Amino acid sequence: MLENRPLCVCEITDILKLAPSTVSKHLSLLRDVNFILDEKEGKWVNYYLNKSYNEEYVQKLLPLVSQWLPDDETIKFDREKVKTVDRKNICST
Repeated sequence: MLENRPLCVCEITDILKLAPSTVSKHLSLLRDVNFILDEKEGKWVNYYLNKSYNEEYVQKLLPLVSQWLPDDETIKFDREKVKTVDRKNICST
């Protein structure tokens, strides 16, 4: 999903239908290993893929993930959902 655009926790939660605590924990783990980065924007924290490739394993894994999953039905569905999810409609203040 983060290949499409940066997303906040509430958007990811809405797409995956998981608890915010679960999504936050997984994002934290991915951020801790520099696979993703985050940036504060007003009341939201946007998560996005680390495409700077400063970490060798990120440089090698990120392209592979794109190659491994393009035809997976769940991935296709999630990519489409990213196009319509709107944090202003789903995130509580």
